[in-house]
Amino acid sequence: MFPAAEGVAPAVTAVFTTVLTEGPISRVALARRLGLSSAAVTKAARPLIEAGYLEELAATERTGPGAGRPASPLAIRADREFFVGVKITGDELIGVVCDLRAQVRASAHRRLDAADVDHVLTQLGELVGDLLDGPGDYRARTRWLGLAVSGDVDHSTGLVRYSPFLRWHDVALAERAEKTTGLTVTVENDVKALTTAEQWFGEGVGADSFALVTVGAGIGCGLVVNGRIVSGAHGVAGEIGHISFDVNGPDCHCGSRGCVEAVAGADAIVSQARAVSGRPSLTFSDAVSLARSGDAAVGAVFARAGTAIGAGIAAVANLVGPARIVVSGEGLSAYDLFEPHIRASFQRQAFGAAAECPLSIRPLPFEEWARGAAAVSIKALVAS
Repeated sequence: MFPAAEGVAPAVTAVFTTVLTEGPISRVALARRLGLSSAAVTKAARPLIEAGYLEELAATERTGPGAGRPASPLAIRADREFFVGVKITGDELIGVVCDLRAQVRASAHRRLDAADVDHVLTQLGELVGDLLDGPGDYRARTRWLGLAVSGDVDHSTGLVRYSPFLRWHDVALAERAEKTTGLTVTVENDVKALTTAEQWFGEGVGADSFALVTVGAGIGCGLVVNGRIVSGAHGVAGEIGHISFDVNGPDCHCGSRGCVEAVAGADAIVSQARAVSGRPSLTFSDAVSLARSGDAAVGAVFARAGTAIGAGIAAVANLVGPARIVVSGEGLSAYDLFEPHIRASFQRQAFGAAAECPLSIRPLPFEEWARGAAAVSIKALVAS
């Protein structure tokens, strides 16, 4: 149970969250930031300090006319508690141990020979054990495990309704993973998990609204509006990969046709590149090499993919109006082939001032997705 002084639990949560995401920060600045009295901030901080979640740093000197007593900023004790985060892909588990500030302390990968739930859970248990019992001995201070999975995930129950790359349907992942590991488990869509990490510990800190678009095996989007991650009534808000780009385009695994993902996802690009090159064993890396070497037909596949992605990003800008859009994902290894077409399509289809929304490119390795899973568990600790 997260510590709280009687009668001030909301203030405790607000103080801890602000120090976590914006600290170190003085009590005076906290009071101003949260609209609380200095006494209320002190009362809220006391149980957090006593429980070892916050600490007072050495006083900083104040100078200038009217300078008062030196301030002693409050800061997170990052090693008070640790969190495991795991990104589950179709062929690999990527795991990390993070501290309270979502700083990665250890990481490990484990190949998956199959994607069935029993095999994944067995490998998950072994991976978590390796991380917690390895150098650092994190087990004694770790209670939480965050899992990030692609597809339709009910975060509130830990149910994976549908994961296309794993071919899972209605898997009670949180419940089963808790039995396997003995930890409290959170489960989130992988893009929303990555968005949580960006909101609390990355480019989204202090931003009222932003969007995170991911390019890779799938095309995803996490949305933050009014300081909150948008899940929607059915938990699938932000699925720009399933916006229709070409009604006569290729079939999509979702059952529709011509979705952005069916044109611009990694498998879709490989399939199209094989068709135009006449090379049935072509890989994604092969396609990238051909396009970079001047193969016009394969280059056109990447151009069309970039156009589809740009249209999806423009739809986000038009519908939500975020202050900025971050583009990330493993597909950015080929971003030079996408970029001019993404930007041209975005500029063409964004309405009015929405075209002024800045696009920033931030390549992130899979460890960052696992860190996102851990960030979801950190957020759950605070909410508890």
